[in-house]
Amino acid sequence: MNAPPGTTAASLQHHFTVDVEEFFHGTAFEPHVPRSSWDEWPRRSPEVMDRLLAVLDEHDLRATLFIVGWLAELEPDMVRRCAAAGHEIAAHSWDHRVVAAQKPEAFRDSVRRNRALLEDLTGTAVVGFRAPSFSITPGQEWAFDVLIEEGYRYDASLFPIRGHPTYGYPDAPADPHWVHRPAGALVEIPATTLAFGGRLWPASGGAYFRFFPYGYLRSAFEQAAGRGEPATFYIHPWELDVAPTVAAPWRTRLRAFYGLDRTWPRIERLAREYRFRPIIETVDAMEAPDA
Repeated sequence: MNAPPGTTAASLQHHFTVDVEEFFHGTAFEPHVPRSSWDEWPRRSPEVMDRLLAVLDEHDLRATLFIVGWLAELEPDMVRRCAAAGHEIAAHSWDHRVVAAQKPEAFRDSVRRNRALLEDLTGTAVVGFRAPSFSITPGQEWAFDVLIEEGYRYDASLFPIRGHPTYGYPDAPADPHWVHRPAGALVEIPATTLAFGGRLWPASGGAYFRFFPYGYLRSAFEQAAGRGEPATFYIHPWELDVAPTVAAPWRTRLRAFYGLDRTWPRIERLAREYRFRPIIETVDAMEAPDA
């Protein structure tokens, strides 16, 4: 829908989201960092998150933090600090396996276990989920039914783009919408895109935030505001850190770690220029779907 005259990205509240995981959880590193070696790597997310929490607090911003269960179990105090700072805690799977690599019951166990731990640590309801690597793709819609049956109210796993080798749901609406399934309905909060040249391009954060000029993200925010909709930004703790020494092809390392030196200044700018609220507040404001 069109926004009222005078609406700008700076006048709306958007979504600042963090996929709280270590670099070795990333799907691109799975062939190069065996899961059996995860315990051997230092966990740097707690220190990075403390710095990020300070920036968000300075600007009175509230984020949505999608936390991997494996990490939450090992760093419970980090999770508690995030919740105590007023941020929404949401689920990001137990061990960062993409949806297509699991059968429905394994996926159910992952999201159930993830949610139970986060609720136990924070004492608050966990109702949001983001799949690792935005991996609810065409053919994996059964995951919505599992999420609904497990009590989740919204999902943030769809990237409405085409052409990416590992994710993308081209036919998904670009803005928050209801998804109707046999098990019921839930709200989908898709990753933000930029319309250009007759197609949608990814512009939500992550590598796109590091590789492209800051104005690229700003244009995506303004397009969303022109429709009267919030934009959804995402980042990972390892994108706010130093690049680790890891044996992986140079293309993998380039994609994961290029531009790390510019991420903090851009985060500071983002925090100054825009307002953010937890995703659940957007979900609560959406009208219930027709029965």
